[in-house]
Amino acid sequence: MTQPLPPPSLTPQFCFNTVALRDFLRISRGATDDSITQNLNALIQPSTAGFDPSSTSTRIPRGPRSKTISSPSCRNFKTQVLFPSWQVRSDVLNYCASVATSPDPEDPEFVLRQAESERDRDRVVDERLDPYSARFFPREARTERLATILRQERGVENIIRARSWGLVMERCGEDWRDWEEALNEWRKGREKSC
Repeated sequence: MTQPLPPPSLTPQFCFNTVALRDFLRISRGATDDSITQNLNALIQPSTAGFDPSSTSTRIPRGPRSKTISSPSCRNFKTQVLFPSWQVRSDVLNYCASVATSPDPEDPEFVLRQAESERDRDRVVDERLDPYSARFFPREARTERLATILRQERGVENIIRARSWGLVMERCGEDWRDWEEALNEWRKGREKSC
């Protein structure tokens, strides 16, 4: 069974390094969610009876529940692999969201943005001569860029979790909750045990 990636060391530099942030999310998703079908297939117990050559003589369509995974195996997969992986990614996204909403005294482009806005205030615009001259596109602060990236990644995360949870429900067939309820219940159980 796949093990979730260990959490990265959370620092503001990690969050502002969007390549490292996105790489961590991509690798974590690849290890758990992108390969969820293979992970679930690995939970199926091999056949106890040997191969029967007559089974290939006629095609017998099987329903979608033909390879249901045992409840203990599914429960272990969810509690030891799936939910911990989701939780680590949630922790990273939440931490980086707090960095994005905090003031950034070490912003290397702060002085440059101040100078640009100063120049824009001093500029005289004659829209009759150039209708586009009034446009001014100030540089985004790196916290704003980080917030935009985090919004995108949260959207991706919601889509991936819904898809993964749909496959888990289809293969395990025991859980009626949506992924958010199941994850929150797992979190509560984990808090009680700590």
